[in-house]
Amino acid sequence: MKILVLLSQVPDTTARIAFTNDNTQYDGNGVTFIVNPYDEWYALVRALELKEAAGAGSVTTITVGGADTDATIRKGLAIGADEAVRVDVQPSDGLQVAEHIAAYAKDKGFDLILAGKETIDHNGGQVGAMVAELLDLPYVPLASKLDVADGKATVERDVPGGVEVVEVALPLVLSAAKGMAEQRIPNMRGIMAARTKPLNVVAAGALDAVAGTVKFELPPPKGAVKLIPAEEAGKLIELLHTEAKVI
Repeated sequence: MKILVLLSQVPDTTARIAFTNDNTQYDGNGVTFIVNPYDEWYALVRALELKEAAGAGSVTTITVGGADTDATIRKGLAIGADEAVRVDVQPSDGLQVAEHIAAYAKDKGFDLILAGKETIDHNGGQVGAMVAELLDLPYVPLASKLDVADGKATVERDVPGGVEVVEVALPLVLSAAKGMAEQRIPNMRGIMAARTKPLNVVAAGALDAVAGTVKFELPPPKGAVKLIPAEEAGKLIELLHTEAKVI
């Protein structure tokens, strides 16, 4: 089984938020970047589990970005991916990312293409669906369980009030949510092996972005908290009406 896993680089969750170039770009100075957790913990780890259960196959990761993402990509190799691909371009929108991934994957014969349900920087979850559309493949989003047998995938999704079970013929594109797998920590052997695993840099095709960022704005700072004694419910109602204006 050949599996392709989409890996995105994102700022660490504890990173400060600041912008530059007249608030049109995220200021990454001094920021630690990591593999998007949904891509790493769920998509990549489940891909490795499927390969290990089958006793054969390969897991390839793909990232669209510049050379600054190489260290992050190497973590995917340290966790257990067999090889990595980086499309050498700085994308400006999700469709551009999806088009580069689809262009690479279209003739590689992947049985599964897995992505995390979203990225934690922009909370975008559209790339997996776009890749599926561009490759004319079925797409199952927000999956919490995945099993593969006899050329078919059985997928579970949490839905309001229960669990939905879907059976889909391979090849398939899927976005992974919580429950798909458990996080793996790279061990020393994996870290050392990652240094010699192939990281293939692919030239970007001539694909134009269809969207771009006009401006970022930070949310307003939180206001002071007002504590109202439990016995003064009337005062609380008055403040909710006159100051907060929520009632």
